[in-house]
Amino acid sequence: MKKIVVLTGAGMSAQSGISTFRDSGGLWENYPVQEVASIEGWYRNPEIMLTFYNERRAGLKETRPNKGHLILASLEKHFDIRIVTQNIDDLHERAGSTQILHLHGELTKARSSDDPGLIIEIGYDPIKWGDKAPDGTQLRPHVVWFGESVPEMTRAVEWTRQAEIMVVVGTSLAVYPAAGLIDFTRENVPLFLIDPKPAPVRRTNLHIIAEKAVEGLEQLEKILIAKYL
Repeated sequence: MKKIVVLTGAGMSAQSGISTFRDSGGLWENYPVQEVASIEGWYRNPEIMLTFYNERRAGLKETRPNKGHLILASLEKHFDIRIVTQNIDDLHERAGSTQILHLHGELTKARSSDDPGLIIEIGYDPIKWGDKAPDGTQLRPHVVWFGESVPEMTRAVEWTRQAEIMVVVGTSLAVYPAAGLIDFTRENVPLFLIDPKPAPVRRTNLHIIAEKAVEGLEQLEKILIAKYL
């Protein structure tokens, strides 16, 4: 089975109704981005951060995977699909994909404020101020904020180096280090870039599908099956 690595961004989940912050003038659901997506925001006002992510978690419970998520899951019948996602939702999991790496954390998990490796499953439940991790520190969302390192990046690079086909869906390739992943693909590995406004990428064997995630993945599915099966 051909190894396909798929990097997904906010545009992947937008068609499920999950809003993105980069198109909203610096606001994310009416919250200033730096207040709810940076480690400085956590130190400044952790209770606002908890409220914000509790709202996102409650909304996620009512959200469903879209056809694009389902296509990626169904392609596992024919290909070794590995998904590296910048999204913190669980829609890839709920669609049925089995190999998923969350670069920026997971909304349905919480962790210690001191130990990034002390992670617990919370599902869609809220985190309250005063809720403690097993080490006695305040529980916080298991989300990688601006100003923090991306611990899963090393494994993402390993996956990307092994890819025989690379697919990028719904990301502007503006957030680093995730945006730099495509630089680790081997020479001449086909790169499929799916986005209504694809980022300017210079490389050989580049295939642009200027569509939203669902429509672009519908096209990609046909291409992959026709060309590689």
